[in-house]
Amino acid sequence: MKVAVSGASGLIGSALLPALRADGHEVLQLVRRTPRTAEEHRWDPAHRRIDPALLRDIDAVVNLAGVGIGDRRWNAQHKQAVLDSRVDSTATLSEALAQAAQSAPDRPRILLNASAVGYYGDTGDRIIDESAPPGDDYLADVCVAWEGATEPAANAGVRVCALRTGLVLGPGGLLARMLPIFRAGLGGRLGSGRQYFPWISLEDEVSAIRFLLTSLVSGPVNLCGPAPVTNAQFTAALARVLHRPAVLPVPGPALWLVLGEFARVGVLAGQRAVPTALQDAGFRFAHTDVHSALRAAIAKP
Repeated sequence: MKVAVSGASGLIGSALLPALRADGHEVLQLVRRTPRTAEEHRWDPAHRRIDPALLRDIDAVVNLAGVGIGDRRWNAQHKQAVLDSRVDSTATLSEALAQAAQSAPDRPRILLNASAVGYYGDTGDRIIDESAPPGDDYLADVCVAWEGATEPAANAGVRVCALRTGLVLGPGGLLARMLPIFRAGLGGRLGSGRQYFPWISLEDEVSAIRFLLTSLVSGPVNLCGPAPVTNAQFTAALARVLHRPAVLPVPGPALWLVLGEFARVGVLAGQRAVPTALQDAGFRFAHTDVHSALRAAIAKP
């Protein structure tokens, strides 16, 4: 297939690109800077501009673009950037795919568009699959708008999947920020520790995206492991893998003080999300428990 990927410099994209090439796909990388290779092509999602010819003969688009959610303390400007970067990139690609579909309606096309389990809000200990309704906090609102921006492509007959991803365990992201603390023996649960962490290994995240390229699945897809754990269980597992204690809990008020609003909706909230759509389609996980996923993540350079 000929696959265009946006947001390819992040944790997921950096692992996805070589995997797609190894599968024999031709990869186009969408970048906002000046292209450095023949594989790279410039686009301007902030102004919703992309060369319409670029996607004319594309079979699939994997859109991973978006400003980091937990990279800094939230304020009104950052929250707007988080929302706009996701909606603008998705709308740009969705509308371009819709135009391409109109010019060649018989050609199957696919849009695998990033989203997040934050779609569901804080769901406590209830088991949540893709049929659950959206939550009512800021991150849930972002996910609803994010997924809604795929409508032009879906209405034009493009197969669309919303990749509701959980905490990706790999050599980067949140885990990379946690490791120095835990290796120093200073780790512990966050708040009560009862909030669920819907984790997924980086290997399974990439494998699931590759699987969805050639499957018939459409609609929302939870990209998370089959056995979500609480934050306390995750903390204990990470400590065991590192052979370090984890006895210093971080109180909720302290998280509020440091992280502000993000503490409530991004750290102290959780989703006991399960990958029903993936499993029903026959996807097999390489890592079915958090211990094996953490060991694999920490073993990578």
